[in-house]
Amino acid sequence: MDLMNKSTYYYDLPKELIAQSPVEPRDSSRLLVYHRDTKQIEHKIFRDIIDYLHEGDVLVINDTKVIPARLFGTKEGTGAHVEIFLLKRIDYTHWEVLCRPAKRLKVGTKVTFSDELSCQIEQELYEGKKIVRFDFDGVFEDILSRLGEMPLPPYIHKKLQNKDRYNTVYSKYEGSSAAPTAGLHFTTELLEKIKQKGVQIVEVLLHVGLGTFRPVSENNILDHKMHSEYIEVTKEACDIINKAKKENRRVIAVGTTSIRTLESAAVDFGRIEPTKKETDIFIYPGYKFKIVDAVITNFHLPESTLIMLVAAFCGVQETLDMYKVAVKEKYRFFSFGDATFLC
Repeated sequence: MDLMNKSTYYYDLPKELIAQSPVEPRDSSRLLVYHRDTKQIEHKIFRDIIDYLHEGDVLVINDTKVIPARLFGTKEGTGAHVEIFLLKRIDYTHWEVLCRPAKRLKVGTKVTFSDELSCQIEQELYEGKKIVRFDFDGVFEDILSRLGEMPLPPYIHKKLQNKDRYNTVYSKYEGSSAAPTAGLHFTTELLEKIKQKGVQIVEVLLHVGLGTFRPVSENNILDHKMHSEYIEVTKEACDIINKAKKENRRVIAVGTTSIRTLESAAVDFGRIEPTKKETDIFIYPGYKFKIVDAVITNFHLPESTLIMLVAAFCGVQETLDMYKVAVKEKYRFFSFGDATFLC
């Protein structure tokens, strides 16, 4: 088995197992529990996660918030339909975006979305990205909430009826182009029960980029260029996590975004420091985890950096075997799908 070859991380997934809509209530999704030491698998419901969390555990969540980043407008002069996808805010009026059709939107082109919102292409970047300047009458965030659509992944073909359903119940800070989907399973009531059990809940921040959906294109995974994403970890979060590690208590990451944030902030085994920076950390088999002891995450795309991260945590063959069981048991996959607890 060549651990550096992307095809090693391929598995067969029937299309009907790709979840097209979220279940209600949030915590009624299924949960596959994988015990790394015994390789035992249990089949549960997500709300049963509380039975696997212990007093003294630290549960780390990503409190980013997805913005309705997809805007549809018309090109000035021709009236051609245009899509602008917000990636990253640069300042009050400027954003890094993706455009469609990109080749026809040259520097200087104006796009109108409504009477109160338009933009002008100001700069060409790499990989089809552009810098645009928005002109608006009012509060940009309010206009965006009315005109924008939630940026659902390309494998989801159903329109989302409730925008809030693509955000976690604890989302706070706007800036993501995609949801930290492992967190979508939590309800406010479940989180309260977890706290009452003596589990500390710590918030970190990673603004999720579109690259999270991008499969690895290079055959040698070491040739893959990771997208960068903004992270923040506060001193308060570091103090709680560092104390837990010293006392041999578990740090449990909710989602691959929390894993990447914690491991990016790590300065040594068992110790992290406050940080505000861009990270492009790529975790694949052979990586030695410095902070994370257990993981709550969804089922990820074949040949993606996320399944490689899971393989680094659980073992490559173990991950592929676990996914085969999930397919056989007809778990729901990807963003609106079911969850795993890797412990």
